[in-house]
Amino acid sequence: MKWVAADVEMYQKAAEYVDTAIVPLLPVSFGDDMKQNASMAEFTGILTSQLEKQFRGRIFLLPDFVYIKGNEGSLNVLKEWENTLLDKQFKHVFYVTSDSSWRQQEKELIGNVLWLPSLSLEHMQEQQKVAIVEDQVKQLLSLFTEKWEEE
Repeated sequence: MKWVAADVEMYQKAAEYVDTAIVPLLPVSFGDDMKQNASMAEFTGILTSQLEKQFRGRIFLLPDFVYIKGNEGSLNVLKEWENTLLDKQFKHVFYVTSDSSWRQQEKELIGNVLWLPSLSLEHMQEQQKVAIVEDQVKQLLSLFTEKWEEE
């Protein structure tokens, strides 16, 4: 389910079955790495959309958590999100990002940081992008099921 009105309505009717939240983490900067961050956002967006399709009815794909790269306060704001999600019946929270700096902060979070290096999708057609990302999603399937089986 996605953060759109129709899916939210469906979620509200079946909330007890949706125990996993996915939060895309997207850096923004206006320096030399601006294009790289935009590429990360594109990759993460396609990846999380494919995860949502694969696990529809079990996960809730939240809006992107967008932050200014290098801003120390981002972790604290993300912790607030996490506390709210865990208080609202989500048992599992996954953060999906291509920003490697979150790997160092993962120990500060209860949820799981899924870091995947972004692939350059810039010169690919939409079908190629989706096919490549679907391969990444297949590799993540076992990680999700492993976390679910731990409960």
